[in-house]
Amino acid sequence: MWQIFEHRNLQRRIRKIPKTVLKRYEKWKDIVEISGPTGLRQIRGFNDEALRGDWRGHRFSRLSDQFRVIYKIERKKLFVMVVELTAHDYRRK
Repeated sequence: MWQIFEHRNLQRRIRKIPKTVLKRYEKWKDIVEISGPTGLRQIRGFNDEALRGDWRGHRFSRLSDQFRVIYKIERKKLFVMVVELTAHDYRRK
């Protein structure tokens, strides 16, 4: 059984997220609690991948075309820290 901890700033962001994305996030949490990140990799819709650069050591899963959940695995497969739930921006800057 995996434990999921959410960053304290995440509660403010959750209020602004569309309900369809929020339902998908709840499903994501259910999968992680039962089978961990390996369960996410088996479901193609989440597109679970490792991040590079400044976010090295973190992973992300796709909740919709626009929204991603960024998380980090700590304490050797017992602890998942959700860092951010963010709208992904495809525009070049």
